Amino acid sequence: MHPIKAVHAREILDSRGNPTVEVDMLVDDFIARASVPSGASKGKHEAVELRDAKRKRYLGMGVRQAVKNVNRFLAPAVKGKDCTKQQEIDQALIHADGTANKRDLGANALLGVSMAACRAGAHAGGMPLFAHIRKLAGTRRLAVPKLFFNVINGGKHAGNALAIQECMIVPQAAKASESIRIASEVYHSLRKAVVRKYGRFAANVGDEGGFAPPVRRVEDALDLIEAAVRQLGYGRKVRLALDCAASTFYQQGLYHLAAGQSLRAGELLDYYRMLAQAYPLIAIEDPFHEEDFEHFSELTRKLRGKALVVADDLTASNPQRITLAARHHAANCLLLKPNQVGTVSEAIEAARLAKKYGWRVMVSHR
Repeated sequence: MHPIKAVHAREILDSRGNPTVEVDMLVDDFIARASVPSGASKGKHEAVELRDAKRKRYLGMGVRQAVKNVNRFLAPAVKGKDCTKQQEIDQALIHADGTANKRDLGANALLGVSMAACRAGAHAGGMPLFAHIRKLAGTRRLAVPKLFFNVINGGKHAGNALAIQECMIVPQAAKASESIRIASEVYHSLRKAVVRKYGRFAANVGDEGGFAPPVRRVEDALDLIEAAVRQLGYGRKVRLALDCAASTFYQQGLYHLAAGQSLRAGELLDYYRMLAQAYPLIAIEDPFHEEDFEHFSELTRKLRGKALVVADDLTASNPQRITLAARHHAANCLLLKPNQVGTVSEAIEAARLAKKYGWRVMVSHR
């Protein structure tokens, strides 16, 4: 047995310069540390991220209350528990909060403790974190995942006029190291393509590291990427993917892709089909707003065998939402984000459930 001796949380800054929760957990003579991720765009079905909204510090984005909740309530709830018993720990966290969406103590508070316990459990078991998670999930097969790289930013990730949030490249290499090399080469080739067409000031990047050129149309962004890929001679060795985050540009029944380009759901569906025909798309994430099961389902059916339809805001890594989406045949791939649901165990259950329905699982870079 490896009992948890102490838990302590603090406020730190994340990669966007916003506060987040970091948790230290002392087990045996080892300190496991985890910091909680947060997204720029959030679905309304996500577990509640607790922020100090009424205070001026950090423009209301502080997490002092979430930190206090870890130190005052969650630390006593898990102290003495075996760090290798992830589900038992997570159930104690869920019970301490007592709400369905973690709104009392905050999903960011719960997840910090849950992730720290997962890291501590891996150390106690003498194995890498991925192997410990695989053991918790009860999976035997080990596969190297396809790597998705966000190379052009739009939407809430950038200050340009592109409504689509992410344009990604997906190298079709057998080894992760080869995918990383190809992505690096394409990224630098893309920078040159952006500078050639729009000037050196257009090579500024968005808040996730992708370029944010002054493009309005998705086709313009994809054409830039395709030009960079061709320049390197990779051709079909690199496929493309989109994270549309359509809820962010949906308003009053219309999708506002750009100035003068407002589409109904059916028109947007035809637009995605056109993109899938014209470009080597492997996946389209959140193509419609988070309640539009009907058009998610229709697009999934029409793109079957061509591109995956990835559910993020639609499902929010929540088992109930995944089941609802599966009943509607509304997607065939889950975007998995532990911060959307609040604990490692619930995230594992979400992935297990998605696979039960025959979906793929894409783990967020968070």
